[in-house]
Amino acid sequence: MTHPFPVEPDGGRAGAREVSDELRDRLRSTLSSHVPADEREALSLAIVEVELERLVLPFDRGSDATHVTASAVVVGERGVVLHRHRSLHRWLQPGGHVEPGESPAQAALRESIEETGLAATHPAAGPTFVHVDVHEAARGHIHLDMRYLLTAPADDPAPGPDESQDVAWFSWDAADDVADESLAGALRSARSLIGTAGGGTAHPE
Repeated sequence: MTHPFPVEPDGGRAGAREVSDELRDRLRSTLSSHVPADEREALSLAIVEVELERLVLPFDRGSDATHVTASAVVVGERGVVLHRHRSLHRWLQPGGHVEPGESPAQAALRESIEETGLAATHPAAGPTFVHVDVHEAARGHIHLDMRYLLTAPADDPAPGPDESQDVAWFSWDAADDVADESLAGALRSARSLIGTAGGGTAHPE
């Protein structure tokens, strides 16, 4: 993947800071117009806004135990795709850490393709932000997780050998039944968005 914001080859802190500042501004713009779906998301949104002010490199998992991550609600004719996390043993949306030079929307797309093997894409109108959630992850890390809507063809998932092999399409009702509680709000928001004529609000990334 070509990154529009290349980091200095030597990993220079000044270059990384410049990239983070630009991505931070973009993320602030996205979050400023986002209406939380419930109390959990409202609290998450408030936490993210504070952390974006505090963190020097908010997208760098090595800089602070609290950092921005990205994930996606992948939808299609067959419903929504979930995978069973190998260490957490919970049904979750695909996602992970933001790599140097990536925006959260790009990271969500890359992780979704890697973890499902599906040719997922952002909506035609552009990356569509649907949800934010703050939760504790492994090793005491705190993830400020940005969730995006992706679409995928009705193929069977085919994750790579290094990924969880428990990946499947679920109907929306079945996904609600099995998904981790941290995903419940995102599923509701995504389901509502794809039920509207406009398909949600695209944000430049």
